[in-house]
Amino acid sequence: MKFAKAIAAVTLFTTSMIASATSVEEIISTYHENIGGVEALKSLKGVKMSGVMQQGQMELPIEYVQLDSGKTYTKISVQGQEFKQAVYDGETLWSINFMTMKPEKSTEEDTYNFSLQKNDFPDALVDYKAKGYGAEIVGTETVEGAEAFKVKLTQEPIKVDGKETPNVNYYYFDADSMVLVMVESEVRSGPMKGAVQLVKFSDYQEVDGLYFPFSMSQEIKGAPGGAPISFKSIELNPTVDAAAFAFPSAE
Repeated sequence: MKFAKAIAAVTLFTTSMIASATSVEEIISTYHENIGGVEALKSLKGVKMSGVMQQGQMELPIEYVQLDSGKTYTKISVQGQEFKQAVYDGETLWSINFMTMKPEKSTEEDTYNFSLQKNDFPDALVDYKAKGYGAEIVGTETVEGAEAFKVKLTQEPIKVDGKETPNVNYYYFDADSMVLVMVESEVRSGPMKGAVQLVKFSDYQEVDGLYFPFSMSQEIKGAPGGAPISFKSIELNPTVDAAAFAFPSAE
């Protein structure tokens, strides 16, 4: 028991020393510098990412678009059929139902929460203080075999079941390269409500002076599987027709 307590004390002391040696401002500023700089990020008008998502033995083409206006969509192709998900035109949030193959509008609450993402393009950490967000180091953890700083980011509150709820996410930065390797968040709605979602990032490559992760995966903490995505191309400031975001009119 004494040995276990001694190990715990050493671990706590080491973690404290690491955290105190680096401030949260240093972590965030170094991260932004390493991926191309804050000013370059601020100049972005939009991003279009194309690649494939692994679902079991299938590779599904996927395309993701996000603009600084808040408009966004994810398009997945399944056996030649295109399904748009999380499409936001600035007012309406909608998706294609995989079962009925028909477009469905999201709830007012989900739409409101999604609309807050406009404040965070292209990166929630850019000017986070001016946005009224709070950030703090809460320790270090091992992510994919490497030590990472764990930063708690508190953003503007969201609504859950009609009540204003704290919006807290955890950002993990590789302690050596100081790039973002994972974001941890709680699922707030839908069938997985209450579960912890992990989004992991790797394979950073340069695109017109900025560095983006060309590999990512989404998974539920403690659950098997996940959805690895490999991006083949990333286009900055794409020209996208407004019709791509519009809710389909009734036939």
